Amino acid sequence: MDLAESLKMAMKTLTANKLRSGLTMLGIIIGNASVISMIGLGEGAQLFINEQLQELGPNVLFIIPGNRETRQLGALEAPRTLVVDDAIAIAEQVPSVQAVAPENSTRTLVTYLNRNTNTTVVGTTPDFLQVRSFTVDQGRFLTDTDLKRSERVVVLGNTLADRFFGRDNPVGKQIRIQNISFEVIGVLTGKGSNLGLDYDDSALVPITTLSSRIIGRTSPYGIEVSYIAVSARDADSMNTAEFQITNLLRLRHQITRDDDFFINSQQALLDIANTITGALTLMLAAIASISLVVGGIGIMNIMLVSVRERTQEIGLRKAIGASQQDILVQFMIEAVILSIAGGAIGVGLGVSGILLIGAFTPFQPGVSMTAIALAVSVSGGIGLFFGVVPARQAAKLDPIVALRSA
Repeated sequence: MDLAESLKMAMKTLTANKLRSGLTMLGIIIGNASVISMIGLGEGAQLFINEQLQELGPNVLFIIPGNRETRQLGALEAPRTLVVDDAIAIAEQVPSVQAVAPENSTRTLVTYLNRNTNTTVVGTTPDFLQVRSFTVDQGRFLTDTDLKRSERVVVLGNTLADRFFGRDNPVGKQIRIQNISFEVIGVLTGKGSNLGLDYDDSALVPITTLSSRIIGRTSPYGIEVSYIAVSARDADSMNTAEFQITNLLRLRHQITRDDDFFINSQQALLDIANTITGALTLMLAAIASISLVVGGIGIMNIMLVSVRERTQEIGLRKAIGASQQDILVQFMIEAVILSIAGGAIGVGLGVSGILLIGAFTPFQPGVSMTAIALAVSVSGGIGLFFGVVPARQAAKLDPIVALRSA
């Protein structure tokens, strides 16, 4: 019997039992849809995190106070080993650095007339715009004069400005931070949250003003900072900048053993994020693929039942000249058709799920053609693998015994 005839007979047999065939394919359908959706979701999460990290600014290094191991263990109180003078020294003495923006922050009450909110107040310097790739939507940003005079001026994030002023122009208005009056001089263009800090919902003031009027000076060595953001001149200067900054700070802090700071690069954060999201995607896909194995077992189970039900048919075909290979191929084709059909339907559902995830979440999951090809191939392979046992059992039936048992 040729392959076309076997295929025709297999389709006729499967369509004659539509409900059973559909239930048999269900495990494969769910498995394929789950695998494709999970891989797409993982890729979307990875892309989302990469975009968030890219928005930190180009060629950025973050200098963080404290020993890396101590911070990773979760110290109760952040070390106070970096000060504004360190940032000034980096800007003046490190040639591979383009701009430096120290930052410190606190959460406190901010009010305007009868409206109030508990939000983050960030102390920083004029280079913040350049280092962190922000732009001013209205008014102006902080200046060196504001810094030197510890002026009571504030730049609002886009969300905070909308909450207080709506459609009114906030520039020139007075708000109160910890019951101290500040003049609004500008509004930042919206950008979204970054590394857990939403600048759109923050108020930015000169770091000197934050230290002298809001937090108070808590470090004996100067105005403390939460971290120092540094923009290297270009991507090729990143390693050089990190080396030069490390040497400068070790000299300034008179360090002879372990550093009291550590430096994270944007690329290092990207690598960590990609490793984590890649591992999570792999784990989710592995869990989802269990459904494919369950579906394969379902196919084998149904095919074994089918062999028992069709004993007379098998015996009759062998009696009129069908070989063991013909019977084997017949049942193998049926198993593979069930698997591939289930895989195709599962792909459709998986792609639909990805599109829904993209529509209702901030993720933009991608439709991976590799994942689709792999899922369909695995489905066909599972059908082939789990169809072998019932197909061999059917092929080995003795025609006389089969006709008698019918």
